[in-house]
Amino acid sequence: MASELFSPLSLRSGQVLGNRIAKAAMEENMAGDGQLPDGQLLSLYRQWATGGTGLLITGNVMVHAEALTGPGGVVLDDAAPLAPFTEWAKAGKSGGGAIWMQINHPGRQIQADMPGVVWGPSAVGVDLGRHSSRFGRPVAMTPEQIKATVKRYAVTAHRAEKAGFDGVEIHAAHGYLLSQFLSPLVNRRTDQWGGSLENRARMLLDVVRAVRATVSPSFAVAVKLNSADFQRGGFDADDARQVIAMLEPLGVDLVELSGGSYESPAMSGRPADARTQAREAYFLDLAKDLVKTSPLPLMLTGGITRRDTAERVLDSGVVLIGMGTALAVTPDLPDRWRHDREADRQLRPVTWSDKALASAASMAQVRHQLRRIARGSRPKPNTRPVYALFSERRQQRQALRRYRAWLSPS
Repeated sequence: MASELFSPLSLRSGQVLGNRIAKAAMEENMAGDGQLPDGQLLSLYRQWATGGTGLLITGNVMVHAEALTGPGGVVLDDAAPLAPFTEWAKAGKSGGGAIWMQINHPGRQIQADMPGVVWGPSAVGVDLGRHSSRFGRPVAMTPEQIKATVKRYAVTAHRAEKAGFDGVEIHAAHGYLLSQFLSPLVNRRTDQWGGSLENRARMLLDVVRAVRATVSPSFAVAVKLNSADFQRGGFDADDARQVIAMLEPLGVDLVELSGGSYESPAMSGRPADARTQAREAYFLDLAKDLVKTSPLPLMLTGGITRRDTAERVLDSGVVLIGMGTALAVTPDLPDRWRHDREADRQLRPVTWSDKALASAASMAQVRHQLRRIARGSRPKPNTRPVYALFSERRQQRQALRRYRAWLSPS
C-alpha cells in the first residue's frame, strides 16, 4: 500500500509539496564572510535536496544585523547582496523539492559576548541558573523598535522571494523574540503588546500581516509556534490553540509545532518541568489535541527518527512531519524510507545532568555533523559530546572575531 508519507500536499497559497517530509530548521551557524551563505552551506543543502524531502526549511536567517543568535548566523536585510541567497535557493531546489527560509530575531537570547543589541518585550533576562551570565541583559523594546522590527521581517521575506525561495517560515518558537512576546513569563508589558494573549500575540500577527502584504499570493508563509513553553505559568497548549485561530485569517499556509526554549530545552527532549520525556515525537500528544480544533494544517517537529513514528504522526491528523537531527545523521533518510530502509546510525546520547549544558552539547553534536556533510565527509554520529562542544566553541570564537569586524569596520 502506498504511504501517505509520499503523497503530495497542497497548500492554500497554491504551492504543492512533493511529499509529507520536511527538513526542519536547524541553526547551522555556518555563515561565510559578510554573514552570507557560502559554498559550505550550498554543499550541505545540495546533499539534503537529493535525499528525498519534499521541503527544506533553512536554519534561521536573521532579520537584524545587530541581533544574531550566534556569530555564525546568516543575515538577510536590506543591505545584503542577493546573489549568495539566489545560489542558496538553487541548491535547495536542485533535487526537485521546495525550499523555505526561516526568518528570525533572537530578542533576549543573545550571548553576552556578542556585539549589537539585546532586546526583549521586557527587561527580563534568560534564567539558566549558574549559566545565566552567558546571555546579555535585555532592555525592553520601545514602540518604535517594535514597529521597525516588524518591517525588518517583511524586508527579509520580500528579498527571500526575490532570491528564489518558495516561502518563509516566521520563527515564533523556542524562546526567540516573537515567542518572548507570547510568553507571560517574559512579557510583562502594560501597553498594547502586553497583558492579554491578544496583546501578547500582536507583534506576531503584525509580522505575518506585513510579510503577507509584501510577498506574492503564491509564496508560502508559515509560522513556527511552540505547542507549549514547558515552563510553569508560561505559554501553554490552550494559548497555542488560540494563536493558531488568530493566524488563520491572515493567509498563513501552515503552522509548525515545536516546543521549549533555552530555559526549557524541550526541543532536544529535555524540558525543565519534565512533562515530555518521549524518545520520539516529543510533542505528539499536544499536537493530537491541537489538530482537533486547528483551522490550519499542522506540521510536527521534535524527535522523529523512524518511519513508523512518522506514519503515526500523520495518522493523528498532522499533515507534514519535520526532522532535524535525523537528517543531520542520515541526509537521505526519506529515500531510505521510500525503499523500506531505516537509519543505521544515531547520535551518541548526551546524558549529562546539567540540562542547559547537555542541550548545548546536543546542538554542537548536530552542527558537527552538518559541517562534515558540508565538507563532503560522512557524518560521524559517535563523536563525543564534549569534543563537539569544545570544537564548536573554538569555531565560534573565530566567527565572533569576523562578525565584530564586519559589524563595526574600522
